[in-house]
Amino acid sequence: MKQEGFLIDELIQLLRKGNAHISTDDALAGIPFSKINTAVNNVPYTIWDLATHLRIAQWDIVEFCKSPHHKSPEWPSGYWPDKKATSEKQWKQCIQKIHSDREEMISLLQEADKNLFTPFPYGTGQSLFREALVLADHNSYHTGEIIALRRILGIWK
Repeated sequence: MKQEGFLIDELIQLLRKGNAHISTDDALAGIPFSKINTAVNNVPYTIWDLATHLRIAQWDIVEFCKSPHHKSPEWPSGYWPDKKATSEKQWKQCIQKIHSDREEMISLLQEADKNLFTPFPYGTGQSLFREALVLADHNSYHTGEIIALRRILGIWK
């Protein structure tokens, strides 16, 4: 039990802070709305595309952990936006959803106790531990892409 608690605390830090890299929250903070749909040569996505992809994939992982009845979007089209953000409200809602779904995963971890490694009774052997790692790994990968785009666009510190 003590080891699970330590591991859960480490997973929470990884999800919130990024540990060895910049957090998703920091990468998404302060991006001018006028830049989120800006295309860059030889890059197939925009900041909006990446943020929306993060939101959808994270939501999918969290919902999978919560319910055997969850249906994932079709791959790959269901995980990427089909259009540009048209309002700052959409952009703010996307960022808020990224934050709230991550906090939902953290709540699941905090409630896990001894069930952290227990495979879900559905799926193909996934556990909450594995899904938390997948979520952190996926978010860090795309967070790096967001930072690279911000650098190219001249909107990174």
